[in-house]
Parts: sequence; structure tokens; C-alpha cells
Amino acid sequence: MKNHLMDRMTDLTDRGPGKSLLLVALLMGAAAQPGAWAQPGAAGPQGAPGAQGQNRNGMHVYLWGGLKSHGVGQHDYPQFVADWSKLLTEHGAVVDGALHAPSSADVEHTDVIVIYKGDAAYLSDGAKEMIEAFVKRGGGLVSFHDSLCGPDPAYFATLVGGAKKHGEVNYTLDAPIPYTVVDKASPIMKDMTDFTIFDEAFFKMTWATNPEIHVLATAKIAGTPSAGDHKDEVVPQMWTYEHTVPGGQPARAFVWMQGHTYADFANFQIQRTLLRGIAWAGKRPVDELVNYVAPPRPARGGAPTGR
Repeated sequence: MKNHLMDRMTDLTDRGPGKSLLLVALLMGAAAQPGAWAQPGAAGPQGAPGAQGQNRNGMHVYLWGGLKSHGVGQHDYPQFVADWSKLLTEHGAVVDGALHAPSSADVEHTDVIVIYKGDAAYLSDGAKEMIEAFVKRGGGLVSFHDSLCGPDPAYFATLVGGAKKHGEVNYTLDAPIPYTVVDKASPIMKDMTDFTIFDEAFFKMTWATNPEIHVLATAKIAGTPSAGDHKDEVVPQMWTYEHTVPGGQPARAFVWMQGHTYADFANFQIQRTLLRGIAWAGKRPVDELVNYVAPPRPARGGAPTGR
């Protein structure tokens, strides 16, 4: 198994630094899970065995990441793709992803695109065509932190409910984010309480108006130098957005404005809320990912599980 994995890694690095970074990370993650096993389900391309430990009947999630920016422990988009590809697989999802925007073919069978990439709202013509078609057919979007930053916030707000314009002083930098759960009845917020994390918030937002967002949690903006006169403003930090593109199917989006500090993704309350938000955006039962339990591992000497 080890020699086979190293051969695959050598082959993948010939594809260029961008793709090899993600693919090697995913292979290393798979190798680090000796407890994973093949589950029954559809075979892979050309009849290849299914991925070990993967719930072949799970919701399909595409992780749209990017190259890391900012300081140590901040905006670690590649690490997110590596970590959450494993986490979501362990929670019963079928996961794909890359450090660039997906193609239309990449998301043909995808339920949710999860975006964690700085300035992802700068869309190429191809990416714009892809995401509009995806949303029109009812695909779900999930946006974390500065993924909603770009040149035309009014446009991107029509996709995820709210967005910010690139280049404006519109951030607290590292600061306390004191959450107030506004919709305590929302099943997405089942494990969220009013508590404070250390991260970053935006305050000058462009919001969708028809329909409007549904606010899940707010925070009072900290009095940092960059916040200026926006100190103490109460701004949504988590929300959902439901809309229908003309001629299309109803679509959903879930947004968490934080993620500047990468460690916050591992916070128990945050992580379970994000898993529920992803499931909700994909029109699945909101607890599908949180409550997933993998079937027992086959006993040694049982049916072949592949190498």
C-alpha cells in the first residue's frame, strides 16, 4: 500500500504545483486513516473500487479552496480542503474539491459548493457561467469569510445573500466576535450559544433585498482602529438565503462570515453549526452530517476491501 501511494504521489506531482498540492494532501489524508474501509456502492471511473470509508449514498459536496494568504494560522484555504475533505467524508458526504473554481462538469452531480477562498467573488466568465447554472438548477452554496469579497457585491449578494466590495476598509482585523444567536429555533443553530471567538468581522455589507437574508446570528463590531465609526454596530455574522432564479429551481445559501483564524473551524459549536448549514444548503436533513454513523468495519478475512 505504501509503495503504491508513493508511486501515485510521484505521478500526481507531474501535473503542476497547484493541482499536486491538493491531490497529495488528499492522498496523505487517506493514508492516515487505517480504519477506513470500502463500503458497498457505485464503482468509480472505469469500474474502479469505491473510495475506502466513503458513504456512496451521501450528499455530494465540492470544496472550492485557494492558495493560502495572510499570516500563520490565518486564511489557510489549502488546509481547509485537506481537513474538511476528511471530516466531511467521515460524516457521510461524498467529497471533491480543488484550489480553483470548479468547472460545470465538476459540479454536475454536486449538491453543495463550499467556498473558502479569498476574493472568490472575482469570477471569470467560465466560473460565472458555472455558478449561475448550478444555482439555477437548485444547487446550494456555502460561503466562509472573505469568499464573498469581490468587485461587484450587489451581484454576488444575489447568490449568497450578502457580499462586500474588495478594496474598502471593511474589517475589524483580529478582534473578539461576540455572537448573539438571533434565531434560537433554527435547527442549524442547535449547538450554538451566545459566546465569543477571536476572529475578524466585516461591517459594510451589500445585502440582497428581494428576498432578504434570514439572520441566524449577529455580533457587535469591536472598536478596532480599522472599524472606526462602525464600533458597536450590530451586523449579521451567520445567515441563510433562499431564492429562485427566474426559470430555475429554489436554491439555498448558508454563510458564516468568520474563518480568518483557521483554528476557529475546529471549535465544537462552530464545526457542528457549519455541518448543519452545509446539509441544509444541500436540501438534506439538517442533522444528516452531524449524526452520520459509519457501518461497522468488516471483520478480517471477510469480503475483499481493495488495497
